[in-house]
Amino acid sequence: MPRRVLLVDDVAMFLEIQKGFLKMSIFQILCARDGAEALATVRSVRPDLVILDLHMPGMNGAECCAAIKGDPELSSIPVIMATAAGKQEDHELCRRAGCDGLLTKPFDRGLYLDTVRRYIPELDRREKRIPVSAKVRFQAFRVLMTGIVLDLSIRGLYVATEYDLDVGTEVSLVFALPFSPEAQVQAKGRVCWKNSGQERKKKEYPPGFGMEFSAFGEGSLALLQRFITLQGG
Repeated sequence: MPRRVLLVDDVAMFLEIQKGFLKMSIFQILCARDGAEALATVRSVRPDLVILDLHMPGMNGAECCAAIKGDPELSSIPVIMATAAGKQEDHELCRRAGCDGLLTKPFDRGLYLDTVRRYIPELDRREKRIPVSAKVRFQAFRVLMTGIVLDLSIRGLYVATEYDLDVGTEVSLVFALPFSPEAQVQAKGRVCWKNSGQERKKKEYPPGFGMEFSAFGEGSLALLQRFITLQGG
């Protein structure tokens, strides 16, 4: 069964932002709009992680967190609380409620994922990689570059290239899949590991980088899913 993450916020926009951050994960995402609903969900579902906004109508996040941590059957469930940046009194309120971690709004994607990763390391678990050989054009820092896609999954790919990009670099790319060369996959993402210079982690691979997808062009995700299904992935 996939790990379950409960997102709690009374503002739909913040729920959608978080779901966007986690959309490439293997998690089951649950949502609640206030503390009372969240507490009922925690009691019935026992999620693996709760990410809980502080300021909500009715039962607020601090009250919900205190109820979770005060229940011996629920207290081991990690609770990350979210507050507005710069409000130290809010941070203290969250800590007194017994939370395991803090996030500040507006959310930073990298920091958000790093925080989730502390409690659910499976965030980085990769699906089966499909070997391919496809020419790719990609852009970073407004510079157009080329390379070869050597393997891919629904979450990311490996690009063999002479260009040395640092971890965290934002990349947009386009490539054609072997089964349908006329249909091109357009995607954006970031470099999550590099395989060049002193950082050759996989010497069996030519120099290049691993990239994690963050967004797809229209129809591109469906193309990729179809390809992986055809290849038995």
